[in-house]
Amino acid sequence: MGRLNTKLLGVNYAFDVVSFIARFGMAAVWIIAGAEKMAHPLDTMQSIKAYEIFTPEWSGYLAQLIGPLELVGGMLLLLGIFLRESSKVAAVVMVLFMVGILQAWLRGLDIDCGCFGAADATADPRMNYGLTLLRDVAFLFLTAWTIKRPFTKFALHP
Repeated sequence: MGRLNTKLLGVNYAFDVVSFIARFGMAAVWIIAGAEKMAHPLDTMQSIKAYEIFTPEWSGYLAQLIGPLELVGGMLLLLGIFLRESSKVAAVVMVLFMVGILQAWLRGLDIDCGCFGAADATADPRMNYGLTLLRDVAFLFLTAWTIKRPFTKFALHP
């Protein structure tokens, strides 16, 4: 019986580690992405326009809105406020981003996703669609993990 308890403790500890990485890792992702977009709103607007989904006017509105929303979402995760609820919203946003990237790929658009701000001027600004979507699937997994098993230690209002 003692071995079973030891194994269960090991599994719970491993799950706690994944929960910690999911919560604080995604908090960092959202905060960095939001801060970059807020610091460079014109670049963000150009990235949104490149997807050819929204009018220029709506691209401008979204460029002003997305950064602060990402920053707030990241802060909610960091501070541990409404962890499951904020992660559910983050999951929906992540799926919408993935749909946007997928439609651009299928339409043959050669763009920079704008996910973490403007591309480095010295780097190739084109996106590797497959790797970007794979990264986003990993982010979606971490977000879903937080919905299912949030890391509530250090949380203000889990």
